[in-house]
Formats: sequence, C-alpha cells, structure tokens
Amino acid sequence: MLIARSAKATIVGAGVLLFLSTASPADAYVGPGAGFALLGSFFVIFATMILAGVSLLILPFRTLWRIMKRRTKVKPLVPRVIVVGFDGQDTRITEKLMAEGKMPNFSRLAERGCYSRLRTTFPSITPVAWSSFSTGVNPGKHNIFDFLDRDPRTYLPRLSSAYIGSVDRFLKIGKYRIPLAKPEIRLLRKSKAFWKVLGEHNIWSTILRVPITFPPERFYGAQLGAMCIPDLLGTQGTFMLFTTRPESEAFQEGGMRLDLKGDGDQWKGTVKGPENIMIAGNPPLELSFQLEIDRKEQTGRLTVGSEQVDLKLGVLSEWAKLEFKVVPGMKVAGLCRMMLTEMDDHVSLYLSPINIEPEKPAMPISHPGYYSTYLEKRIGPYATLGLAEDTWALNEKVTNDQAFWTQSQDVELEREKMFFAALDRLRKGCLVTVFDATDRIQHMYWRYSEKGHPAAQDTDNPEFADAIEKHYLLNDSLLGRVLDRLNDDDALFVLSDHGFTSFRRGVNLNAWLLQEGYLHLKEDADGTSEWLQDVDWSRTSVYAVGLVGIFLNIKGREEHGIVAPGEEVEKLKMELQQKLAGFEDREKSEIGINEAFDTDLIYRGPYKGNAPDLLIGYNHGYRISWDCAAGKVAGAVFEDNIKAWSGDHIVDPRLVPGIFLSNHKINNDDPSIVDLAPTILTLFGLQPAPHMEGSSLLDPADITPAKN
Repeated sequence: MLIARSAKATIVGAGVLLFLSTASPADAYVGPGAGFALLGSFFVIFATMILAGVSLLILPFRTLWRIMKRRTKVKPLVPRVIVVGFDGQDTRITEKLMAEGKMPNFSRLAERGCYSRLRTTFPSITPVAWSSFSTGVNPGKHNIFDFLDRDPRTYLPRLSSAYIGSVDRFLKIGKYRIPLAKPEIRLLRKSKAFWKVLGEHNIWSTILRVPITFPPERFYGAQLGAMCIPDLLGTQGTFMLFTTRPESEAFQEGGMRLDLKGDGDQWKGTVKGPENIMIAGNPPLELSFQLEIDRKEQTGRLTVGSEQVDLKLGVLSEWAKLEFKVVPGMKVAGLCRMMLTEMDDHVSLYLSPINIEPEKPAMPISHPGYYSTYLEKRIGPYATLGLAEDTWALNEKVTNDQAFWTQSQDVELEREKMFFAALDRLRKGCLVTVFDATDRIQHMYWRYSEKGHPAAQDTDNPEFADAIEKHYLLNDSLLGRVLDRLNDDDALFVLSDHGFTSFRRGVNLNAWLLQEGYLHLKEDADGTSEWLQDVDWSRTSVYAVGLVGIFLNIKGREEHGIVAPGEEVEKLKMELQQKLAGFEDREKSEIGINEAFDTDLIYRGPYKGNAPDLLIGYNHGYRISWDCAAGKVAGAVFEDNIKAWSGDHIVDPRLVPGIFLSNHKINNDDPSIVDLAPTILTLFGLQPAPHMEGSSLLDPADITPAKN
C-alpha cells in the first residue's frame, strides 16, 4: 500500500497527520460497521505525486520485469471479462419485470446466454457475499462473517473487515505533537482475490467499488475501494443537522444535532471535524460557516472558507469542499452535500457525511494511490464513503424521500461514469464494477411496495410508489448501454450478491436470551445500555452481537467465559437450535425464525473459529431489531419496524438468492457466488487454485480462444 510505504519515510522530521474518530461506541453503525479511527496524512498526495512520476520513469523497466517474471504463458479464451454487479437485485422482482417485458435488455442477455438464480452465502450479507465472489471460497477461508465482529476480551463490537491502529509515540514541540510511529492499517479479509491472481500472470484488472476492498491491496491493476471506507470523522457515515430548534433527543443513529446561531436572515454554525492529535489535548477540528437566507425566494447562500454554496429549500447542493486547518501549513479536506430542510419559524441545514476527498485523500482509498485523483480529474468530485447514500438521515426524518432518491441516483451516475471510462480504455483484461443503489433503494422504499407495512405511514408521496421498479428499469437501461459497447468475443457477467425481502418486525435475541436465562444483567442494571454494557458476564452463557450471530461465552475464548469447550458447548448449541427452529411471533401468528445454523457444520477453513457459533435464519418479514443490533437487552422480543429502512436481506439465505446472467451458456443449474472467481480465472487460461471451492461455470471447450 502507498501509505504503508510512504509513511515511514515522511513521519520522522515532517510528521504524519493521524485523526481519531470523535464517535463513541454508541455511534457505531450496525450495518457497514462500527465507527473507527481515521488515518489522514497531509503528505499522502505529495508522496503519491512523486511515486507517480517515478513510476512513469521506470515504466519500461517495470514492463520488462513483468514479462520476465511471468509464471506461465497463459492463453486467454477471451480478451476481456466484464462483470457488472447490482447489489441486492432480487430474483422475484427481476423475473416478474422480465416476464412483463419491462426489462428487455435483461431478457436479451438471457436469450443470448443464460439467466439463473445465484446461491448466496451464509449469511446473506453484502461483505460476506462479495468476499466469496472475490476469492471463490466460503467465509471460513476468507474470514468475513458479518459487518461486525466482537472483541472476545471486551465483548464490544468491532469492524470485521479492516483494522486501523493508533500512534502512541510523539515528539512534543510546545503544544504541537509529531507522530513518531507508523499507524497500522490492514485488510482483514483473507484468501486471495481473483484479480490479484490475474495480476501475478500479468493480466490487468480494474476493480471499482467492490465491497471489502478497503484498504486497497497492491496488484497489477487499478482499484477504487468501497464498503467500510470511513468518512472524515472516522465513522461509517455521520451526518450533521444545524438547527435553530431547541435541543431535543439525540439521533438514535448516524447523526449529530448542532446549533445554528443568529437571527433574521443571517446565521452561523461550526462544522465538527475529527480530533486533531497533533495538538495537545486532541481538540476537534472545526470549520465555521455563514448562512444567508432569502425566505421569500426559499434560497440561501452558505460561505465556508473560500467556498460559496448556493442552496434551495429541499434540494441537495452539489459537492462542496471543506478544508480543516490542522497546524500551520497543513490542511485536511473532505466533500459533503448540503440542503436547507426548513426556513420558516425555524431554520435547519443538513450536511451529509463528510466524504474523504478523492483528489487529496486523507486515507488510502485506491490503488495506485493516485487512481482516486485520476478519477476525480476524469469525472469530477464523487462519493468515497463506503455507504455513500445517507440512509440514516432518512431514517431520522432529517431528509426526505426525494433527497434520498437524488442522492442515490447521483452516486449511481458517478459510478456509471467511472465504469464506462474504464471500459473504453480496457483492451485486454478484467473490469468489475458494483452498483449498489439497488440495495439502498430497496432498503428505504420497500414500505411503498407492501400494504400493511408498519412503516407505511411514511409513504404519503405517490411519486415513490414505484421507486423500486423504477430503479430496476434504470438497471435495465444501464445493461443495454453495456451490451451496445460489448465486443463479440467479450465475456459478460451480471450478478447480484443476494436478493431482498420485507423487514416488518424486529427480533431482539438478547431480550429472548434474558427471558430464557441464558443471559443475565448486572445488579441494578435495566438492560437499556448499548453494546451489552449491562450484561453480567460471570452468569451469561449466550449473547448476540452483529446482525445474525449468536456467540457462546466459552471458557478460554471469551474473557469471562463460563461454558466449557467440548460437550457442554455442543449440548448448548443443540438446545438453542431446537428452541429457535420455527420460532413463532405469537402476536402475529407468524414464524419469525426458520432455523439456527451451526457454523461448525456450514463453514470450512482456517478461520471458521472466528465465526459466530450459530447463525440465525430469519423468515420473510423479520430481522434483528434495531435495539438488539445496538446491544440493548431491554424491551420486547418482537417489535414493529417503523423506520424508513423497511426492506432487508439479512434472513435465511435460502430465501434471498441473487441473480446471474451471462452472454455464454453455463454448465450448472445451481450456480453459486463462489463459482465466479474460478470461472473468470478459467476464461483467462488459468487453473483455479486448489483451495477455491467454486468451479468454473463455463467449459473451455465451448469457447473459441481469443486471438492474440
């Protein structure tokens, strides 16, 4: 990684800027992961530019070296493999719209090659499924089992896919502190992605926004990272609402409420940035702004630094740059969008999460490091946050359906520009791009598609009654443009990592474990504290952390384990499975949980010991409750979900397969997402590694080899 190589050279004498998250554990997002430390370096872009220049000078020698070090003389069957991922595209919706003739390009591709349902992973969660897509192995071999893991020493949640260390040694000069060590940042996904294997054989790949590619790895190709890239605060997406309204309850998730001061048409506020550890006491970076509004015209103008942003009530602004001064001569920048949400008796201003600026990234978000800068020069400013669409502002009713639709479609357009720019330049090799708006649109607009949904009271805008179908048709249009640019000898794969279903009712597993006597609270605790802080571990045998996992409190594994390994563990797992099989929501007379899966039986590989002990297979309409996901024990076992986030896929994986299409016939009636990596390697004339569990979906004999 660029930052790993450049940090050591620049830390001593010059100093490296390291920012730690201002978020507490309670601010963790139970989706893409908990908030974590943000590494930033004023010198990243400087070092990147130097490396870029050096790379150009040594390019002829590098090319010669790559030719000399080839392990084998490969004979590709196709010149290009193009992979288009539509995160979360559902089989039932896709098949219905294809049958109705509303997705002609999907039908055209299916007739030319194939269409099939695609088996997803256990669990059917984005980081798990795309990691299996990348590596061709089950989670027991790639080590990603959920968005979140838990620290067995503290029982607190932690991000499952990336680790960012801190710096403890500084050179103190007055109030300033210069870091004297290199902060560690590493990807926790194991096994080897297929594009890295291709690179070892001098086959180029461009990988755009495939989940679990942060921090980016070195390989022969270019990559822009995706899921779990943090915002500038180091969280997985913290929005800000500046308002004149009296202080009220804090947001339950994902946001900060801040004061807007002034009167009449002149207002001021201060944007909160990350902590500045280069100053004694770690004061947060701050950036003041002035807001002038015109109530008659329903407009405003915001001035922040050298930026002026024109605003209109209820309309998202374009990207605006925020530059925070760290120490004299050093700044760190981010990008955000803004929107005036009200300007009558009260004035309120929404700021989206502050994205890491791609032109001068404060963290390594691409490979090579300058690739994010290249993309910014090519297509303009773009979102870099792992979860780029601000679902939490809509959940908290800070923004509205229209703003979220605009935001998600703008992110999708940015992605399209990247994809087609890469496709036009690719002569030989592989291009993979994941478009994730399908997933986000279904999460937030499912309430429009289902009568009687508890969140249906927020569906009073008829414009979005068909939002999901409308987006599927946009996917079809995109596929049509891809097909029009495809060469006759290209291989094209279109897939989703999982499908989708309703999220009507939440299940608090920890509340159930408390009722059943598996979990106990501390004396005088009421179970309302987050992240299981009220739990008495000396008397607790079972607990739930993450989105689908149940862990046993095992002696020698957990810090305060009480369950003996071996026979006692197996007996307890079997007991839990029997109780949870067909677990009924008696209030609704519906099955909430189909089955609890023993991970010892479904996973293989060196990392399966890091998995939860049981995975919960929820039924259609059910999912872990918001309280349980936040580590609260108190409350009902079953409760209605009334948030805008009304659809989900964190259920029994057998209920939500993904889609798979190709311009070639396949040899398997039941393809799995682990089959894609070995299929792509085979198309490039490479033998899949023995540890890969998938198998090629195409027979080499059926494909005419590409001409050199």
